[in-house]
Amino acid sequence: MPRAIWSGSISFGLVNIPVKLYTAVSRKNVSFHQIDSATQSRVKMQRINSEGDEVPYERIVKGYELSPDRYVLIDPEELDALDPEATHTIDIEEFVDLAEIDPIFYDAPYYVAPVKAAEKPYALLVRAMEEQEKVAIARFVMRTKQYLAAVRPKDGKLLISTMVYADELVPEKEIGEFDGLADIDVSDKELAMARQLVESLSADFDPGEFKDEYREKVLDLIERKAGGETIEVEVPQPADEGKVVDLMAALEASVKEARAARSRHPANEPAADDEPKPAKKPAKRAKKSA
Repeated sequence: MPRAIWSGSISFGLVNIPVKLYTAVSRKNVSFHQIDSATQSRVKMQRINSEGDEVPYERIVKGYELSPDRYVLIDPEELDALDPEATHTIDIEEFVDLAEIDPIFYDAPYYVAPVKAAEKPYALLVRAMEEQEKVAIARFVMRTKQYLAAVRPKDGKLLISTMVYADELVPEKEIGEFDGLADIDVSDKELAMARQLVESLSADFDPGEFKDEYREKVLDLIERKAGGETIEVEVPQPADEGKVVDLMAALEASVKEARAARSRHPANEPAADDEPKPAKKPAKRAKKSA
């Protein structure tokens, strides 16, 4: 049973709806410890300064680098005085259309669940937002940090996603590889073939179809090694990045392969009850009497 990580209320206008937040994502990363291969013992990290001396924890303070080897030291009390007020409210500032929010702004998702006595106003807010297809832009404080967030309805419930601020995005103009893309000429034939490839790979999104294959391979490797199996590692050959690709030939081959894969997909195979029945042999004609 998941535990609530935050409790408070949604506030908009004069309306307050008591709610709780639950983490909507449970990461499935495989974690490793650092081990001394000679002794099989855990490796511990020490706090060492630039002069090679170990520093006790009580002497460590925060410092902001102004220039190499020049820092401004900040006391914990000074930072605590700047913490936002823990209001325990998700303050809705405005409602916007979902299409207006670029997904690049989304960060971490949480479920917003109502407390028992607030189910009716909660359901009322959800339905009003669903009918008007609106998303709420809000601010709230969690663990001494203020977040910008988007509250959206989904299947009769509310989800809240923390968001990054506009000045946290890396400007596209700083990515040199984007320069000149708008000036590239694409022929009508190439565009038509690219459209065919997109159409041949188009499908309804089912998140359950996608697995973390790397994590599954790592866990399988761990299980095999724990069972005493000796693993032979094949070193992959590096790709030839300097090879010139015939774009049209690659597109045509990709379309052909995608169509063949689609025809082999289990969803396109006939069910057992739908297997074609063998054709009946034609009835023999009666011989004419002499």
